Amino acid sequence: MSGSPAAAPMSLPPDTAGPHNRRLGLIALVATFGGLLFGYDTGVINGALEPLKRDLGLTSFTEGFVVSILIIGAAFGALVGGTLSDRFGRRHNILLLAAIFLVGTIACALAPTWPILAVGRFVLGLAVGGASATVPVYLSEISPFERRGSLVTRNEVMIVSGQFAAFVVNAVIYQVWGENDWIWRIMLLVAVLPAIGLLVGMLFLPESPRWLISRDRQDEALGVLKQVRSAERAEAELAEVRLLAHQERVSHTGGTADLAVRWVRRLILIGVGLGVFQQFTGINSVMYYGTQLLTDAGFSADSAIVANTANGLFSVLGITVGIMLINRVPRRLMLIGGFSLTTVFHLLIGISAVAVPDGPVKAWLILVFVVLFVFCMQGTIGPLVWLLLAEIFPLKIRSFAMGVCVFALWIANALVAFAFPPVVAALGIAPTFFIFAALGLVAIVFVYRTVPETRGQTLEEFEAGFKARWAG
Repeated sequence: MSGSPAAAPMSLPPDTAGPHNRRLGLIALVATFGGLLFGYDTGVINGALEPLKRDLGLTSFTEGFVVSILIIGAAFGALVGGTLSDRFGRRHNILLLAAIFLVGTIACALAPTWPILAVGRFVLGLAVGGASATVPVYLSEISPFERRGSLVTRNEVMIVSGQFAAFVVNAVIYQVWGENDWIWRIMLLVAVLPAIGLLVGMLFLPESPRWLISRDRQDEALGVLKQVRSAERAEAELAEVRLLAHQERVSHTGGTADLAVRWVRRLILIGVGLGVFQQFTGINSVMYYGTQLLTDAGFSADSAIVANTANGLFSVLGITVGIMLINRVPRRLMLIGGFSLTTVFHLLIGISAVAVPDGPVKAWLILVFVVLFVFCMQGTIGPLVWLLLAEIFPLKIRSFAMGVCVFALWIANALVAFAFPPVVAALGIAPTFFIFAALGLVAIVFVYRTVPETRGQTLEEFEAGFKARWAG
């Protein structure tokens, strides 16, 4: 099967330098404003909770509901957003999401009661989930394979930059106006600016060329490719994608019925596993509850909100290192290395919590190990999971499959968000992080046994090779 002419990947001309590279960089910058909003809207609640609780009189139940409703919205936003993206196009979907970000942000900032705030947070969650399923696919489909890793990973850079920005904005506002209960509204309202930038910027960006080809809009696809490739490369890439799109039409690939196809089903199960294990590192327990975690470790409330900015800073530093490595190191090796490092730091956090006496030494030791965990996670597992999800699926169901996997990712995120505070309250910091360590060991086995290598291949080459291996 792999040796037939129809399945054999084509040899593409090299990706040469030129004005098209600057155009590609601009497209990536604008599209990843969706990632920036994703990061800010998930991170801002970390420091906004205390004044929010006072202003709206939240109980422990309503507090948990307001925090978690965004995650539930994100799960369904990913599922629906992936389907809409396959049907109407990646660019169209990102434009819609920008408008939803704008409406949701304003609704949250002006909410007079917690139920209205919860509705606004759910709307924001729909946009966050839709962006998490659509933006990486858009970037992967518009990028040359040689640069796909670094360009798709820019979305993760913007996610962690958005979280870092949220932590810094919260800390600054808290230090200046901390005595006012309404400051949470300003913290949330800041997200209006990138939402406007995304909405306006996407009006001037092209559609994904691979989506256009899947809709038989060949001339438009070639026009887009010529904006972001040399003319020779654009023609050759169009021919390769067109060939695979024809094969998919002949084999009836492209609907939910494909879940019954062995090789497609295997890819989706791999994607679901990657999303779930990424969340079971506990990264978002730190991003959502970092301030409370540091308070439990021994910091004062004021010191904890400032110290928590270190998590945001080292997220950005980690992803920066990850970008430098991602096109040079095999994906599988980076994933296994990442899960190994995070598991080690889970163990060190747990040991520090149980073996070191209460006091400043214990608090700072836990902070250091948490920060190193965040650094390793965001430099390896964080960007690689999003990149692999954007790479491994067949063209005609790419956004649908991405939506299914990101739905599972957000449900796992919700489970961690729900479980983390009561588990820490019931068991303490040490047993909680020992549980994360055990899950990390399972993740290492999962990656070693199931996850394929995608580095150095076009999306079409990977699909042809994986199908040849697992289609039987």
